[in-house]
Amino acid sequence: MSTSSETAYHHGDLRRSLIAAAHELLRDGGVEAVTLREAARLAGVSHNAPYRHFAGREALLAALAAEGFRGLRRALDEAGRAAPSAGRAAMPAERLTDLGRAYLRFADADRPVFRLMFGGTLERAAHPDLAEAAAQAFGALRDVVAAGEPAAGTERESLRAWALVHGLAHLVADRQIDAARAEACLA
Repeated sequence: MSTSSETAYHHGDLRRSLIAAAHELLRDGGVEAVTLREAARLAGVSHNAPYRHFAGREALLAALAAEGFRGLRRALDEAGRAAPSAGRAAMPAERLTDLGRAYLRFADADRPVFRLMFGGTLERAAHPDLAEAAAQAFGALRDVVAAGEPAAGTERESLRAWALVHGLAHLVADRQIDAARAEACLA
């Protein structure tokens, strides 16, 4: 049985709509512009509706960052599966370079989300979905490194590779260098 208030509430995928609205707010005004009230307004629902899906503003930001990490993981996976230009199986170093380029393109394409993901605004431990999405993204890098490193060196080499590409990605996201210049550093 449905009441008129239940019918009025029905929005389809409200959670997804609120995350999309938060993304728009983040792009247009930075992290300070993202509020539950504004996300609700953009999604076309009452200002109380977001609380059905998010405990507060930080939970909405964490969901947006988790979506960013899932997008990064997809980009890294895609780069890892891409056929090498010479038609032969890519060596781990070549695959690592391909992943680095994908990471840089991700940072360049969605700078506000990249900054949210890595800006220290959110405590990952407080948001298990965010922590899991971040770990999965790092796992793509670790898997490629593991293919070319003895097990004992995998973590160290993964962190080294990440530090290089992440530093370049921050320079790109902060508009200190362009993505092409950063990619050239990986060659």
